[in-house]
Amino acid sequence: MDIAQNQAAQNKAKGASTLWVLLALALGTFALGTTEFASMTLVPYIASDLGVDVAHVSYAISAYALGVVVGSPIIMVLAVRVRRRTLLIALAALMAVANGLSALAPSLNWLIFFRFLSGLPHGAYFGVAMLLAASLVPPEMKARAVSRVIIGLTLATIIGVPFATWMGQTVGWRSGIGIVAILATITAVMVYFLAPDQAVAADASPRKELQTLKNREVWLTLGIAAIGFGGIFCVYTYLAETLIQVTQVEPFKIPIMMAVFGIGATLGTLVCGWAADKSALAAAFWSLVLSTVVLAIYPSLTGHYWALMPVVFFVGCGLGLATIVQARLMDVAPDGQAMTGALVQCAFNLANAIGPWVGSLVILSGQGIAATGYAASLLSLGGLVMWWLTHRESRRAVSLNTANCAD
Repeated sequence: MDIAQNQAAQNKAKGASTLWVLLALALGTFALGTTEFASMTLVPYIASDLGVDVAHVSYAISAYALGVVVGSPIIMVLAVRVRRRTLLIALAALMAVANGLSALAPSLNWLIFFRFLSGLPHGAYFGVAMLLAASLVPPEMKARAVSRVIIGLTLATIIGVPFATWMGQTVGWRSGIGIVAILATITAVMVYFLAPDQAVAADASPRKELQTLKNREVWLTLGIAAIGFGGIFCVYTYLAETLIQVTQVEPFKIPIMMAVFGIGATLGTLVCGWAADKSALAAAFWSLVLSTVVLAIYPSLTGHYWALMPVVFFVGCGLGLATIVQARLMDVAPDGQAMTGALVQCAFNLANAIGPWVGSLVILSGQGIAATGYAASLLSLGGLVMWWLTHRESRRAVSLNTANCAD
């Protein structure tokens, strides 16, 4: 009886410890989500303050995404022998410095440069944090553990982004970005005190991680995120400006709509985490179908605030695809999880570069800002095409394995 009670107490303590670690990791993703998405909602205020048009401010958003794409694989390969806790602390520190500099940018060109620096630690932090989270739970719960880390990003869209938007409206856009430097500093401290100092695997090496790049299923899965997510960012980047120009709402209603998007993203992440543990490919299919449909509906409802709200909610649900893609990559590339953790963020932020760029082309062509929804739906449909190619490759790989076993 005493042994059973002691075991139960140990399991309870371990569960509580894991929860605190996940909370610390999620605070970092909360900071990253706030800086990434708030920069989109602050576009009108940045443009006004720096004396440039909205379409050109989108270059700063694309620069952040480019920083992620460049920084993620390089950092993950070069730091493969660094302990995860040490690396997370260093990345959080870089987040703090780069976002602080972004808040002090004197011109658009400097802002673009500092946003590029801000993006460098983004993917690596996500990748390492998700790997650490997955290592703390049984294999059958890894997607749910990953979703708990990603939920920091989605909560940022409920709390962080509306707050930063409000700060941008009342105090100035610089405060909306500068607060991220404080959050990143707190993250570094929490990770230092709470995260386990896990030893690096004896066989860990850059060469082993780079072998992942030869896996066709990895690239096709990343293609789902790179193209499919572009639709969400194509709409979300210009959502605040759409509410101002087309819907013509009072300023206080903009953060409310951003929070609705965040609630959808949070619920979508939780549901997709559960679904990915069942079947990642099936979950990805239905997520992309939902996004394709609601993004096509979006333009027709931009003139009606309350009718637009449920559409924005379901657009937010589409962010749950991030959990699905990460779970899928853990399955198809178990020996290169550090690299895949970084690559999924590269794909995610490549979409973050493609989406605003496509949206800017639509706006500059004179189609109107609401028409970004149609372009977004086509991008999501492109994600479905990538899903079909991934599904076909998966079936081919299974057939080859079955044939080899038979031989």
